[in-house]
Amino acid sequence: MASQELERRPVYEQVAHHLREQILTGELAPGTPLPPERELCERFGVGRTTIREALRSLQTKGLAVASGPTSPLRVVAPDALTTEPLRDTLVHLLRLGRVPLDDLIGLRRALEGAGAADAAVRDPKPDLTAARDQIAFQRAAGTDLEAFETADIRFHLELVRASGNEALTIVMLAVRDAIAAVLLETLRALDDPAPTVAQLIREHEAILQAVIDGDAEAARRLSGDHLTRFYSSHRP
Repeated sequence: MASQELERRPVYEQVAHHLREQILTGELAPGTPLPPERELCERFGVGRTTIREALRSLQTKGLAVASGPTSPLRVVAPDALTTEPLRDTLVHLLRLGRVPLDDLIGLRRALEGAGAADAAVRDPKPDLTAARDQIAFQRAAGTDLEAFETADIRFHLELVRASGNEALTIVMLAVRDAIAAVLLETLRALDDPAPTVAQLIREHEAILQAVIDGDAEAARRLSGDHLTRFYSSHRP
């Protein structure tokens, strides 16, 4: 196999760049193993150390993963990519204080409002069974705050998914995970969380009904009010 000429800059970066482009263009499909080190050495005309540095770079960016220490690297699946590197970046920025919690809450409000509004006017109508089920799970959770939190998070995610907008869903996954702990910490801090839980469920039902009714403006407004009311009224 002929060597592939590289530019005069850190060679491992060039190798990583070429492999990254193959991943992002689909030439290397999600879930498929990356070429063996020997093949990559021949392709780029470099040594194993350079190839290993390039592969580590892809792993750091979340584009290549391994199921075990001796398993071959594979191209990351889209769902793993969206729920890990972007989420971790937001979590780190939040904890370092570079992105205030209020800013992430505002972003979540914008994302969920847009998702609910789009779901309301989507044609054909989306299947809202999963969102409806999550409300039922919230009611069944009773005093189990962890179970309620899980169903609450999934309800909001299912509404955004119902919009059919994959970009919204991707960013929502990351933002959700970055601030998810706030809900549980807040509920645990209350002397009696039952009234707050009941209110949250009623608001979820109202948002879902607006989506079912096809009322985009009401869905957007109720979603925004719901998040604003909770996070402004309760702080952990």
